[in-house]
Amino acid sequence: MHFSVRTDIGRKRTFNEDQAAVFVLENGYALAVIADGMGGHRSGDVASEMAVRLMGEHFNDLNAAIPETKETWNEWLDSIVRKVNQLIFEKAQSSPEHEGMGTTLEAAVIAEGNCYIAHVGDSRVYSVSSDTITQLTKDHSYVNALLASGEITEAEAEVHPQRNWIMRAVGSERDIEPEFYHVPLKKEDYLLLCTDGLSNKVEPEMMRELIVADNTLEEKVKQLIDLANERGGEDNITAVLLASNDHGAGAV
Repeated sequence: MHFSVRTDIGRKRTFNEDQAAVFVLENGYALAVIADGMGGHRSGDVASEMAVRLMGEHFNDLNAAIPETKETWNEWLDSIVRKVNQLIFEKAQSSPEHEGMGTTLEAAVIAEGNCYIAHVGDSRVYSVSSDTITQLTKDHSYVNALLASGEITEAEAEVHPQRNWIMRAVGSERDIEPEFYHVPLKKEDYLLLCTDGLSNKVEPEMMRELIVADNTLEEKVKQLIDLANERGGEDNITAVLLASNDHGAGAV
């Protein structure tokens, strides 16, 4: 598995509350994690850093007992996300500085041609092939809830003043309900995880065009982030792009 991870502060923010990483086991299984923190007094970056680090630590401890089915991967992801939520919630309660902090979380395990995803918030996971891009996750956002109930249109959602409000975040409540997704990944497919700093600025079809172009993974991710910055860069921008060894050569 080849991958590229990049985060950028953007053009308007004074600090970066996004975090991302990829962790790989000895057997080649990989966990990609991305988190977009929120909260005052710079506590958003504390929440996102904790989420990514703790998910990675639990994944690296899996070598002795690795899940083998969709159900057991979902159970593992559910257990770990809930543990991470509890730790971030307790940290948020521990001092006024961190009160109210939380983070989005996308955790995607890639194992033997399958992708198992735990999702909280409005960061996103996409699968990308040569001719299609598919958003695998559904935003836990106020606007998406309005859209699902038919109260607003897609065009209205794109410009809604509350489009950045999220309905679910890791660490903001004592309990959390992650959503889970499972998709097969073909050898020629890419997997993209990104924060809304990218998805709010670059439409899916443009993402697909840049991803399937003849470049290394590092170049593809840099182009995605550069384009989001060119289009305003009001938010932090983070992307993780993964590919099979077949077409990820040269990228790490």
